[in-house]
Amino acid sequence: RYISVTGVQTCALPICCDRCNAQAYVRVVLPGGADLLFCGHHWSRHEDALRPQAVEVVDETHRLTAKPEIAD
Repeated sequence: RYISVTGVQTCALPICCDRCNAQAYVRVVLPGGADLLFCGHHWSRHEDALRPQAVEVVDETHRLTAKPEIAD
């Protein structure tokens, strides 16, 4: 599900949120290695409960508001 580029894990393909069919922008790794994937909406709903338990959080929700670069 993930590829590593210079030690940073990023999604290899668009991956769906575990709660709905939207694209996931957040990966939460729990103790024991289980991971959860969330769209921006569901991450905002569950962040307060999950962040204290998480071993790692990869949050790419900034991509939701980033403006694409247009080549000249």
